Amino acid sequence: MPFPAGVIDMDDSGEAYLCINDPNGNWSGSHAVLDPLEEEEEEEFRRKLKYFFMNPCDKYTARGRKPWKLILQILKIAVVTIQLVSFGLSNQMVVQFKEENLMTFRHLFLKNFSRSSANTYAVYTKHNVYTHIAYVVEQFLTLPSITLGNHEYEKKGEVYTPLSVCQQFYHNGSLSPANESFHIDAHVDEECLLIYPLHPFSTITANPLNFTLHFERLLAVTVKFTLKSINLETVQYHELPDCYLFNIMITFDNKPHSGRIGIDLDSDVQIYECRDWTVTGASQRDMYIMVLFDIMVILILLLSLLLCMRSVKAGVLLQFEYTAFFSSRYSKRVSFSDRMEFINGWFILIIVSDVLTITGSLLKIIIQLQAMASYDLCSILLGTGTMFVWIGALRYMGYLKKYNILIITLRAAFPNVIRFSCCAAMIFLGYCFCGWIVLGPYHTKFRTLNVVFESLFSLINGDDMFATFKNMQQKSYVVWLFSRLYLYTFVSLFIYMVLSLFITLITDTYDTMKHQRSDGEPVSDLQAFIMQCKDPPESGRFSVNETRFLMGCCSHRTCRSDDDTD
Repeated sequence: MPFPAGVIDMDDSGEAYLCINDPNGNWSGSHAVLDPLEEEEEEEFRRKLKYFFMNPCDKYTARGRKPWKLILQILKIAVVTIQLVSFGLSNQMVVQFKEENLMTFRHLFLKNFSRSSANTYAVYTKHNVYTHIAYVVEQFLTLPSITLGNHEYEKKGEVYTPLSVCQQFYHNGSLSPANESFHIDAHVDEECLLIYPLHPFSTITANPLNFTLHFERLLAVTVKFTLKSINLETVQYHELPDCYLFNIMITFDNKPHSGRIGIDLDSDVQIYECRDWTVTGASQRDMYIMVLFDIMVILILLLSLLLCMRSVKAGVLLQFEYTAFFSSRYSKRVSFSDRMEFINGWFILIIVSDVLTITGSLLKIIIQLQAMASYDLCSILLGTGTMFVWIGALRYMGYLKKYNILIITLRAAFPNVIRFSCCAAMIFLGYCFCGWIVLGPYHTKFRTLNVVFESLFSLINGDDMFATFKNMQQKSYVVWLFSRLYLYTFVSLFIYMVLSLFITLITDTYDTMKHQRSDGEPVSDLQAFIMQCKDPPESGRFSVNETRFLMGCCSHRTCRSDDDTD
């Protein structure tokens, strides 16, 4: 069994020794003479420290105080999870409505569009460019009579918002590939044509818009228009429907001037409250109930936040008191690790989760009142806060010896894992930059740095390995041969060596923790000092009013303890 870092003992004459065990196993001690009053003060302080580090059940046994913080955390987990599920279901309907409308717009306004051609949809002739633009305009003008949804034009006053067709092109320039010469003015001009949805569109011709495109200097053509719609699905869940405004933009991208103009349709969505509505069987009562529930969640989180901040403050104050005590009584400097034991990392995690969830709950209330529609930000705040809440529940599982092995292993392995990951990251980054610059022109999975990171990380986990080898173009035999050497060495190095060493690192830490639990864990000076207190929680000696003393003085006073953290 490992020797403790330090113990305090009494000799036959009643004099106290502070015995320190150094790394070589040698004991050294400092001699102090304690009178009965000092002995009582020291015992009271040791008892105070022991109470501070007790778990909630032992604190209840010691003082009969109910573990309100534990009860509050359990209640918080329940209400925060219910809130997250409610928001997730509501957000799911919003996301589904936006995605289905985006697909609808692509089928309505992109000629001969199919889902399988979404990433390769393009035109290759001038006539096709004009035809596709004309098709968009025709579908826009006849939209009310062809759409299956409740899509309508945006109206400002008495005038409908027009559709705009704009082309961006270089200010001036001439190209002569045959003569290997060109003259380009890099300034970009823009010409736009506005089409109001008042007059029906006539027969399509080669150039029906009387809008000439400067193909030699053309960078892009954008078609923009705005539509409105209402999501009626929420009526089935006794919620008021939201009104949606879709800012749609169709882009004909000709920046590469490769003879292929890619076409893409995207929409920016704004959600707001409808001005006039009448729904039989639905009211705002359900919405107000959810708002009241969110307010209740915020109040619970505020209470949890205050209790955790109070506990952190009590730990910091007790740390100063312990440091001053050891400095004055034994002339010994308290180590950094001992001081950090007073700062409970779980409380810091709970404080962060409470702040995130409170902010997300406030944002959720604003969204429900339809003052704004920041669903993404609200999802990040609520999701991260709920994740931390559930992780924070591991603190109470750690009080059970058979369940805290995961926590102990993660805490012990974390420094070594960080150091190991930094070394492995250097090798990984080297492969990423090499693969991007060499294989990028010949393989779609190495085309950009972001894609390279994702592809190599997938290879480490054995995902899509055959396709990575197979899809390598063989236009250059030297590059193809290099790709084989590159991929084989990467897979061998990271899967068979780096990943195996990483798993071994965790496994060794786990075995070490198991042996320490069976043989007895080494204790610090702080733990050795507390262990001298033999009073069990049920002894009745952990009273509410405890004796306190002023460091550096011989006087002492009795006051109410402020270290009841649970």
